[in-house]
This record gives sequence, structure tokens and C-alpha cells, in this order.
Amino acid sequence: MSHPAPPRDDTRTLTTVAHTAFFLLLGASVVRFLLRHPGEPRTPWIIALSVTLALLYVLGPALGAAPTARRLLWLGLVVTTWTVLVVLAPSFAWCAVPLFFTALRTLPPRAAVVLVALLTTFVVIAQLQLAKTFDPNLLLAPPAVAALATAVFVHMERQAQAQRVLIDDLIRTRRELAATERREGTLAERQRLSMEIHDTLAQNLSSQQMLLQAADRTWDSDPATARAHVRTATGIAAHGLAEARRLVHDLAPSELADGAGLAEALRSLDAGPDIEVRFHLEGNPAPLPDRVQSALLRIAQGALANVREHSGARTAALTLSFLGDQVVLDVADDGHGFTEPRTGTGTAGRGHGLPAMRARVRQLGGTLTIESTPGEGTVLSAAIPLEPTP
Repeated sequence: MSHPAPPRDDTRTLTTVAHTAFFLLLGASVVRFLLRHPGEPRTPWIIALSVTLALLYVLGPALGAAPTARRLLWLGLVVTTWTVLVVLAPSFAWCAVPLFFTALRTLPPRAAVVLVALLTTFVVIAQLQLAKTFDPNLLLAPPAVAALATAVFVHMERQAQAQRVLIDDLIRTRRELAATERREGTLAERQRLSMEIHDTLAQNLSSQQMLLQAADRTWDSDPATARAHVRTATGIAAHGLAEARRLVHDLAPSELADGAGLAEALRSLDAGPDIEVRFHLEGNPAPLPDRVQSALLRIAQGALANVREHSGARTAALTLSFLGDQVVLDVADDGHGFTEPRTGTGTAGRGHGLPAMRARVRQLGGTLTIESTPGEGTVLSAAIPLEPTP
């Protein structure tokens, strides 16, 4: 999230204008005094005080804007030097205008307003001394200028403070959003790993259990069949070990490793020794993103696990269809079906199969539908949209 830059440009511009105005007014006051009062005994003092005031003013930025003890001492020296100059030459009174901003930037608000009022009073007295006759403008103009300068400065400070508060809020919001995204990413990764474990390791262990139980039942009566079950269980265990290692390294499913395509991986799936699995490919195959291939493979594995454990089917059909703007995977079986879609795998306490499939499809912007009729089997269909090819 981007946020506006700190309100430094306006403050820097105002400071530059105030500094420039101060030196212009100071220089003009010196020139005016020399032109109006040539050869007076106080001239060296005026020049020395003017140079001192200029040097003191130049030192101000090096002390910072915070009201530290050194900054306050510096401000006191500047005001004192200016006051002595005004006493000797009232024409230096207008140098007070830039000093208004210096006081407002250095002192707390109330103390700054008091100092501005004192400087304004001193300016009025000095201007009345210069005038030969009473002029109401000299009485009203300095307070008006001081009030305007103070109002402008206070308004800009309030705007700057409001912007600083807004920036702080935006930074805090950005940090909170980043923390939320990290938490959501962690939860999503945990969900992904739980689905991976369910669709691979858990299903492999379930298959091994069924095969070993079948081998145990037929060990005495049909040793050849029992050994075949054990060999199949051993193969499934080796496959599960490969999956576990790949999960640790967060790699693609082992069936898709070494460049194997989704169709070939689906063709190699089985649902156990008692279920015949057929694979069909329809349409013109198109390259699929890795995450789409992985999701469809995991959905097929989960669906076949459900077929093996709950359907009582003898055959299952996997159909992968490329329809141009989407790819569709259908898993159909001839089992006993059910009256309404189940929200899990069908067994209490193990409801992670269908929710995991729905989550996978939803993450890819697709849809998962299930059609089942008692006695006529079940068809599970996962449709995932594809990016249009240029």
C-alpha cells in the first residue's frame, strides 16, 4: 500500500520564503539607514549589530526546530539583538515579520503568541516614532500583519499535523493488512497441506490397510492372492513414501514429476484390486498450469478413494475433457449411489474429502458438481476455467 509523502515540502517552502524575506528586509533596512543617516556616530553600531543579527539568524537551522535549551537561547539572542537595532534605528522594525515565523516554529503555541504580540507592540512603537504625525495605519497595520502571519502558520501546522496523523494511520493499517495477509497465507498453506496429506498419504495408508486385511483373510486359503495383495501394498507404501518426501519439499505430485502430463497421471490411477478404472480423453489437449494439473489429479485421487471406500462399485471411469475455455474432469462409478450429496467422505469424523475438493476447485475459480441416484452410481464433475490462448 502506498501512502502520501510527509508534509515537508510546504514547510520547507515557507521556511525558505521567511529566510529570504528576513535578509531582504535586513539589507533594505541597512541601506535605508545609511542613505538617511550618513556619517552618524551610531553607524558602526548599526552595521555591527546587523552583521551579528545576520550571523545569528544563519545559525538557526543548524540548531533544529525543536524547543531545546540551545534553540531557546539562540532565539533570545536574535530577539535581543533585533530589539537593540530597533531602539537605535526604528526602520529595522519590519524585520520582525520573519521573526514571527521563527518564534512560532520554535516556541509552544501560547508562548509563541505572547512573543509575537510583544514584537508587534515594539514594531508599532518604532513606527510611530518614525512618523512625523499620527497615522492610524501605523497603529493597525503591524497587528494585522502579525495576525495574518500567525493565522497562516497555525493553519499550515494543523494541516501538517493532520497529514502526519493520516500517514501514521495508513502505515499502521498497512502493517495490520500485512500481518493479516501473513496469517491468511499461513492458514491457506495449512489447509493446502492438510488436503495434500488427505489425498495422498491418508489414501495410501487406507489402501494398504485394506490390502493387508485382505491378505490376512486369504493367507491360509489362497497364499498366491495374499502375496499379490502384500506386493501391491508394498508398491503403494513406496509411492506414499515418495509423496511424503515431495510434500516436505513442496514439489508437484509424484505422478506429474519428470514432465509427465495430467492425462498420463490419470491413466495410471487405480482404486484398489476389486475396482476397474478406465480413463478417457476428450477434446484437443492444451497445456495446463501446474496448479491446475495438481488440483485435478488430487481431486481424481480423492474421488477414487471415495469410490473404493463408500460406493461398492465394480468400475469407475475418469474422463478428462478439454472444452476450449475450460477443462473438465468427470469421475463416474456404478456403485449404489446416495440420495443427496454428502458434505464429507461419508463416514463420521472423516469429512475432509469433498470439502477439500471443493476448496481446490474454488481456489482456481471453478465449480464442483455431484450427481447421484440410489442404485445408479455417482458422477463427480470438476470444471476449471482456462486462460484464453492468444
